[in-house]
Amino acid sequence: MATTDEHAEPGLKKVLGRLDVLALGFGAMIGFGWVVLTGGWLESAGTMGAVLAMVTGGVIMSIVGLTYAELCAAMPKAGGEHNYIMRAMGPRTSFIGSWAIIGGYVTIVAFEAVALPRTVEYIFPGLSQIPLWTVAGDEVHLTWALVGALAAVVITWVNIRGVKEAGIVQTFVVLFLLAIGVVMVVGAFVGGEPANMEPWFNGGTTGFFAVLVVVPFLFIGFDVIPQSAEEVDIPARQIGSLVVVSVIMATIWYVMVILTTSSAMPVGDLAGADIATADAVGAMFASDFMAKVLIAGGIAGILTSWNSLLLGASRLMFSLARSGMLPAWFGRLHPKYSTPHNALLFIGALSFIAPFFGAQMLGWLVDSGAPSIVLAYTLVAVAFLILRRREPGMDRPLRIGGRGNGGLAIGVAAAVLGTALFSLYMPGMPAQLGMEPWILFGLWWVIGLVYFFRVPSGIAAGEDAEERLLQRLRSR
Repeated sequence: MATTDEHAEPGLKKVLGRLDVLALGFGAMIGFGWVVLTGGWLESAGTMGAVLAMVTGGVIMSIVGLTYAELCAAMPKAGGEHNYIMRAMGPRTSFIGSWAIIGGYVTIVAFEAVALPRTVEYIFPGLSQIPLWTVAGDEVHLTWALVGALAAVVITWVNIRGVKEAGIVQTFVVLFLLAIGVVMVVGAFVGGEPANMEPWFNGGTTGFFAVLVVVPFLFIGFDVIPQSAEEVDIPARQIGSLVVVSVIMATIWYVMVILTTSSAMPVGDLAGADIATADAVGAMFASDFMAKVLIAGGIAGILTSWNSLLLGASRLMFSLARSGMLPAWFGRLHPKYSTPHNALLFIGALSFIAPFFGAQMLGWLVDSGAPSIVLAYTLVAVAFLILRRREPGMDRPLRIGGRGNGGLAIGVAAAVLGTALFSLYMPGMPAQLGMEPWILFGLWWVIGLVYFFRVPSGIAAGEDAEERLLQRLRSR
């Protein structure tokens, strides 16, 4: 396998400030799911059942985020998980964790490319023209698919132009998204009714888990901050802190969406709505225009998540290529913009294709990416524990839980919770996946196996594991 020379070059530019970083992390987590899934959450678990599940999920992600925060502050390098797991468990395990999180990112980037035309169609009902083919009973139209495909071209182009440009776009769109949140809160007080929020609980534990299992998909994105750490121009300790802050902000957002939406109309009406949150805002203000304003917020969420996760996935692929785990082509930087343009083009091409598979892909992509995301989070927690035990003197600008057993307790909790969450997707469990998501999941890991077996075995973990890996590859 050819290796890349970029390993010796700084390459990536430190141009992101605090607001940029927070906008990337928070914006990545607030995608499109809150617009279309809220009605289902309320039907499955009831208002407070859904809130409880979301808060529980937020706590789980916060605990995982704490392990990321310490490791990110200690190793502020592009690639995030790749660096932490490499140092703790060696190259092959690092590849598994990195490939898992890339898979999660790619599924969501593709999800957003499919979600965008579905959202735009709410505003322009005549969007679907020129039938192409049918996928799983859903007829795909050329004009519908082109909306997502052309957006993929634009967002990929913005990211190739530079991370600072992408960060500026992200910040402005996140501010608009927050303004939509204010509209929802005002609407709940103006047109909401407490009686609509009943039943408070529904479905028992099955309803609770039905909401909980979507948490990895909803919260993926805080880990984009570690991916871009090499391009952040703030102290390492603050980078780690922003990881946890972004998770807390996302939890508050999702709880707000559940409470305001449930106050708008009876749960039966929400469950039958095409896009529940938009219909809820329309009902609060008795205005179709306000429903379309909410849809604009949904589009903002799509763009923030899409932009952030495209950035994160490309940095991870760049980092793997820099370590010789992926072809050197993915590690090449643009000669003018110093961005990993080949990795961006590869992921952009996948998102360009996704809309041509139709709206049924939305559910499949949500489900297929979640197990990979949880696997990566669990491996990071294990890496956190190993490094705490093996390298107690490692420079940690942000030490979670102090020097005692508090940090170890957080690491154990993150690993146990990650394992438990992963088990929920297995056959026979409350959130077992259907056949199509497992097929997509399997295809991703078949591709990964090709590269996994090309990573040399027998290389011990440690601070210099990446350099020893590169030496072994050069000697082949």
